[in-house]
Amino acid sequence: MQLPVAAAVAALRTRVTRVPDVAIILGSGLGALADEIGDAAAIRFGDIPGFPPAAVAGHAGRLVIGELEGVACVAAQGRFHMYEGHDAATVALPVRALLELGARTLIVTNAAGGINRTFTAGDLMLIEDHINLMGRNPLTGPVLEGETRFPDMSDAYDARLRQLAERVAGEQSLQLMHGVYAAVLGPSYETPAEIRMLERLGADAIGMSTVPEVIVARARAVPVLGISLITNLAAGLSSNPLSHEEVVAAGAEASERFARLIRGVLREIGHDEA
Repeated sequence: MQLPVAAAVAALRTRVTRVPDVAIILGSGLGALADEIGDAAAIRFGDIPGFPPAAVAGHAGRLVIGELEGVACVAAQGRFHMYEGHDAATVALPVRALLELGARTLIVTNAAGGINRTFTAGDLMLIEDHINLMGRNPLTGPVLEGETRFPDMSDAYDARLRQLAERVAGEQSLQLMHGVYAAVLGPSYETPAEIRMLERLGADAIGMSTVPEVIVARARAVPVLGISLITNLAAGLSSNPLSHEEVVAAGAEASERFARLIRGVLREIGHDEA
């Protein structure tokens, strides 16, 4: 392991009594799910070697480790972003540490702007694929222990996990959209011309995160499930100005539906492993 990863894992092992099976990254406004984890221990990002404190509204900036729906979980309430000035390796450090800790499945979530014209604010989108427009890749540099140099990204978002999520959504009568997530560097929102370009490229939603974490998971052959909360329509598709406050508010409104979906997915994962 690269030194920052080893130091983070060593610190976490002093606080973890049960190896997590599932790691969950909770995006802007979606962190409330971690508060539902039972028998939990919470560790602030700033107390973990190599982890900078979270600095974005809607990101509590801590790991919560415990059990949810009978599954040993570790949830990150928030994440780091390259637009904050972090490099790709720092952005990917939490995922590397959590997978090294023992997690065998990664669930990534985010708040995203809707490009698909059939989407509305509050929709949950199952990520089927992504377009990396961030200009960065967390695998740049030496190959880390346990990772492959050239991971196959043709099934970045695991087909079995997507089917499982669709089944759960159907059982709960939750509408689940499907689409391609475009990741950009940020932090400025896109122009209407940029959104028209991305629409032509096949993107259904846009955000400023997630892809580095998914790339690392695939380099370690860990299956990934991705869920986007559509918090607003992207630039040029609505007369409303874009704001981060709108993102956080949309997360709060959708938190109950989002939690039901993720809890249902965890139940199914638990049944599969039983």
